[in-house]
Amino acid sequence: METNRWIRAKSAIPVIGGSLAYMHDPLTLMRQLYRSHGPVAPVAMPGPGPAAFILGPDACGAVLQNGDKAFVNGWELLVGPFFDRGLMLLDGAEHKQHRRILQQAFTRSRLAAYTAALHPAVAAELDTWQAAERFPAYSALKRLTLNLATQIFMGGHRIADPVELDRVNRAFIDCVQAAGAIMRVAVPGNKWHRATRGRATLDRFLTAQLPAARAAGGDDLFSVLTRVEDEDGTRFGDADVVNHMIFLLMAAHETTTSTVSTAMYYLGRHPDWQDRVRAEAAVLGPEPTVEQLSTLPDLDMVIKECQRLVAPVPVVARRAVKDTEVAGRHVQAGTRAFVCQQLSHYLPELWTGPEAFDPSRFSPHRAEERSHRFAWAPFGGGVHKCLGMAFSNLEARTVLAQILRRFRWSVPAHYTPPMSNVSLPYPKDGLPVDLLPMALIS
Repeated sequence: METNRWIRAKSAIPVIGGSLAYMHDPLTLMRQLYRSHGPVAPVAMPGPGPAAFILGPDACGAVLQNGDKAFVNGWELLVGPFFDRGLMLLDGAEHKQHRRILQQAFTRSRLAAYTAALHPAVAAELDTWQAAERFPAYSALKRLTLNLATQIFMGGHRIADPVELDRVNRAFIDCVQAAGAIMRVAVPGNKWHRATRGRATLDRFLTAQLPAARAAGGDDLFSVLTRVEDEDGTRFGDADVVNHMIFLLMAAHETTTSTVSTAMYYLGRHPDWQDRVRAEAAVLGPEPTVEQLSTLPDLDMVIKECQRLVAPVPVVARRAVKDTEVAGRHVQAGTRAFVCQQLSHYLPELWTGPEAFDPSRFSPHRAEERSHRFAWAPFGGGVHKCLGMAFSNLEARTVLAQILRRFRWSVPAHYTPPMSNVSLPYPKDGLPVDLLPMALIS
């Protein structure tokens, strides 16, 4: 059986404190805490008040579903200043209203329009990929997905200047990585300072583009957000449009990069599955529709398995606003609750050989994800479940299908990416793969 080391770098580490232990090896920390404390595990984390890891599908489901309304978002202490008033940082009636408006930007017809616009944009980016023995797949995908996010979501207001594109890309990275900052005060050169500057860069850029987006009336997300409304006719103001754009651009960019780069790693290690999904993608035309992209069972299983092994969002932050009970354990008001859905993806009572790359576990006759409602939750759950999940999966399918049609790649059998877990997980070495265009294969 293959041992998955994508997340787990070592078999065991001492619990040296929540933040440092998590950055070193999150899955091992989760397992240790689950064995020692059960579904609600106290952990030392920076910030005010007590903190606990929520572990196992029952406990994760209870907090995410939030039946007694005891929990609100806990992101404000981690990235609040940098994704201020994005959908994941809103709660209650305000969250419900903003979500209703945003849903109008993700209807099936609009998803079809976004997807149609993806194909030429992906093709143009892949035209720049060259054969290489150590092609930096993650780095190339990160640039590709940011380009897609700005082009598809911003339409005619996209970033044409590569210097400006790099500046915006760096701003997103700095804002996301602030979640792992130990010092949460802006000191020149530290994570919090870089994220503060990054948020200011994004605000200036989008605010400057807003009048043109409003006037254009186009089908890109930026223009759509300026005019969508709920059933009562309520629309977003300018500040809301900018806040939601920053969050949605980040979410689309990060989740797709995670899914596709994980797929490139595992398909590079498993050429049988790479050939299998390539054959499936080969029957697609150059610009498949949403319906065609949605009927690729092998690719669907691969994507789900990659999101199980490396969840795009491995932990969800919540905060208890009143005393409550989770999976039979008392949680006091003020507790910062870190919902660790990544652990559930590796529990042997839910999955057969959970360390192994085995996409067939998602086949209809096995359907291991049905072992528990929250056995597989790569995008969270409850009222805060990712609104853009459908688009993210369509984007991942589109990108992977084109890569499969154009390239074959491999990674050495002994290679394991050195992962950064400061914020969202990513390979620190850029994920080098041996890349060869299909046109050069006889």
